[in-house]
Amino acid sequence: MKPVEFHPNATAELDAAVGYYEQCAPGLGIDLRKDVETAVQKIQAAPLRCSPYTKRTRRFLIRRFSYLVVFLELADKILIVAVAHGKRHPGYWHDRI
Repeated sequence: MKPVEFHPNATAELDAAVGYYEQCAPGLGIDLRKDVETAVQKIQAAPLRCSPYTKRTRRFLIRRFSYLVVFLELADKILIVAVAHGKRHPGYWHDRI
């Protein structure tokens, strides 16, 4: 399996989303983080099973929270370019690839 690396902005997005959901209900942000960690494990195990998203990226949908884990499969690693809400500002992360 290829190693997984998060773009710094993707890490910041995840941290912000976790903080927001923790303010909404204690434990909810932790659930989001666990769901993202599970998604990353599934991506790492079988990246081609994820849906193509843009020309070079694929996505994994976290249905419970309506978040997308958007990634690039590179020769030596998998790069998570965004942890994005599925309904807000689509494509804002394109300049990261």
